[in-house]
Amino acid sequence: MSDSLQSNNGYPLVSIVTPSFNQGKYIEATINSVLGQDYPNIEYLVFDGGSTDNTVEILRKYERKLTWVSEKDRGQSDAVNKGFKAARGEILGWLNSDDTYEPGAIRAAVEFFIKHPGVKMVYGKGAHIYENGEFMEWYPTEPFELQRLSETCFICQPAVFLKASIFDEIDMLDVGLHYCMDYDLWIRIAKKFKVEYLPLHLANTRLYQDTKTLSKRVEAHAEIIETVKRHFSIVPRNWIYAYGHYVLDRLLTRDTKAKYIAHVGLLALMVFYYNYRVNRVLPGSADLKEWVGRFFKHVRSKGL
Repeated sequence: MSDSLQSNNGYPLVSIVTPSFNQGKYIEATINSVLGQDYPNIEYLVFDGGSTDNTVEILRKYERKLTWVSEKDRGQSDAVNKGFKAARGEILGWLNSDDTYEPGAIRAAVEFFIKHPGVKMVYGKGAHIYENGEFMEWYPTEPFELQRLSETCFICQPAVFLKASIFDEIDMLDVGLHYCMDYDLWIRIAKKFKVEYLPLHLANTRLYQDTKTLSKRVEAHAEIIETVKRHFSIVPRNWIYAYGHYVLDRLLTRDTKAKYIAHVGLLALMVFYYNYRVNRVLPGSADLKEWVGRFFKHVRSKGL
């Protein structure tokens, strides 16, 4: 596929893909954030996994302005891949059915690609929003650096735009992943193509208790650890620390000083154990010093 970014009217076609399943409570806000963009050449595709709520009713309401399909699929990654395969645009965006674009986001991404023709992926600033759509906090976005990407996912998924031509050379989303398929894709893209950061607020990701981000943190971090190991051979300790933290949070309460100290101590042991199991590295004196410091910092922060 050509990277010329040319079209009949002077505006390259941008295809936005929304995967959906039983998100009738939020999807209309998602749709309106796409249809309300000031960019004149957008193809909007919604791939629904056979929703049983009011999602299909909402999609029918907008069917003159978007293309939609509602059928059983193999999950979110499968739905996004179907959308990418059906898309005709030179530039692709992926917006989940509970997330939103900021006004002007698509135009800003297109203008960046035109000014930087060698870039294959651009990402902007993202914000976490509450269930009601109000601002919660900024997503911890950073300028791009591949080694840093092994340590943390600083790329906010809905704030990403891609050249469609990348999928001539790499695979789309891994349907075997259920939590970090976006992170895995960013890594694979970054290892082969030029990625850049656009420091503008482009999108919002909604956080609430039923989201996979909040409800499945143990499972998500286990999948992240395996993904990072596969791509970088070694897993930075912060991922292992986060995994141990969520495992212990699920298992233990910390309502007394003794329980809290036991929790932090067990966390340190878990980190050492998983660091050895994943990376085959035993803790050195610097590691021990770091974790003793973290231990007392945790205890002091709780006033214990």
